[in-house]
Order: sequence, then structure tokens, then C-alpha cells
Amino acid sequence: MDLGMKGKTALVTGGGRGIGRAIALALAAEGVHVAIASRDPEPETICEIEALGVRAERFCVDVSREKEVVGLVQSTIDAFGHLDMFVSNAGHHWHEPVTKITTTNLMNTINTNLASCIWGCREVARHMIARGQGSMLIVASTIQFNPGYKESSYRVSKVGLKAYAETLALELAPLGIRVNVLSPGIFPTKLAANLKATMADPVLGPALLADIPIGRLGMCEECGPAAAVLLSDKVSSYITGADLVIDGGFKLRPLRLVSREEVAHMNR
Repeated sequence: MDLGMKGKTALVTGGGRGIGRAIALALAAEGVHVAIASRDPEPETICEIEALGVRAERFCVDVSREKEVVGLVQSTIDAFGHLDMFVSNAGHHWHEPVTKITTTNLMNTINTNLASCIWGCREVARHMIARGQGSMLIVASTIQFNPGYKESSYRVSKVGLKAYAETLALELAPLGIRVNVLSPGIFPTKLAANLKATMADPVLGPALLADIPIGRLGMCEECGPAAAVLLSDKVSSYITGADLVIDGGFKLRPLRLVSREEVAHMNR
């Protein structure tokens, strides 16, 4: 299917690896010129994007800092001349039980996962409003449906993304700009720091897979096409404010990543 994206431009935060990389490559495969941003952009991703015959730009930024996000958006517009699509995907994950949450990690989580999206969308919206068109995609998480142990700060930030995206979609729809959400389930990314240990556990690993109706973890590459479809003005012109869940059915099941004994121990 031709998504009608050839020659358009996109900025993907957290685009150097994992789900962000998969989205960037899926857009490039549709002929989109892509800028990726992260604290430490992977040069291999740039090479992969360029190999698809489009232009690639990379920016090394800390999106938890408002000034750097503002500069990132402007730098992308300066590089491409305009911006058609924005993917807010950057994120970080700190694992802390509720009785041991630190202010530093809480604010790092909120700023990296939620505030960076708000700052980025604000700057991009100003540009898109002036052009009368554009589409945005906010990468949230199925953690919004299933609370997880040691995940309170992370979950707050992801639930906040969903709430923000709905308001953003509401305000920007009359101005010709669409905003949607992609909510991945369990994927083996760098962000899922405790997943490797969970899968290696003889009890927790099988239990987690049992909670995913499709019976396996997701592959980052499976997020790319879904994101591209939502960003396409050709095939998704009447879709805004939607949340596409890509989780193998995981949100239908309870979240279970640590044992009850560990929960009791962590809060003593």
C-alpha cells in the first residue's frame, strides 16, 4: 500500500534504537526524510535510513531539558525546510518501589517521558499551524492499562502522555493537524531493563508469556508499519485522538513481572 509519504519529512525522538529506530526506518521505507534525536544517536541507524534512498539527520540532545527540545525542533526545520511529521518516542525508565521513590528519579522520568513530549509538540504545533497541516504520533505504553511493580513514576508519565495527546488532538484538529497515540506492550528494548531477568526466571518468564495471548514478546519492527499508517494523511486522514495498542493482546491480561514475596520485601 502506498501511504503517500514520499518526499515528506519527520522528526523521531529516541530514534536511534529500539521502537524509535523501527519507526524511523518504516518512514524512510515510505520515502520520508528522517531526523532522529537521542542522547547518543546510533550512527548505524543513520546509515540504514540513508540506504533506503532518503535524507537522514541526527541530533544529540537531552530531551529532559526544555531548551534542548526547542533547539531540536528548530534545527530540524532548518535542516529540512519544513516538518510534516513528529514522533515523540524518547523515554527513560527508573525502577523504584513506592516507598523508595526519589525526587531525582521521579523528575527525570516525568521530564524525559512526559515534559519532553509536551515541549516538542508545542514547538512542532506552532510550525504546523502556520502551514495548516501535519501529523503527530505520541508513543505511550500499555502500562496505562496494567499497573506494574516498581513502575509508579513510569506509569504516571505514560498515563499523562495519553491524557495530553487527547487534549492536543482536540485543539489541533480544527487546524488541520492530526495527533494519535501508539501504545506498545512488552518489547525487548533497552528501556525494559528488568525484562531479561524476568524472562530468565523459571517461574516469571513462562508466566509473562502466558499473559500474552499471542504467546511471545513483541518485535520492535512490528511497531514501525503501525506508526507509519497512523502518520499517513492519505490512509488515516479521518483518524485523530486514537490510541493503537500493539501488544499481542497483553492488555487483556494482568501484569505480573515480580513475585508477591519480592513486593513484600522491596517495601520493608
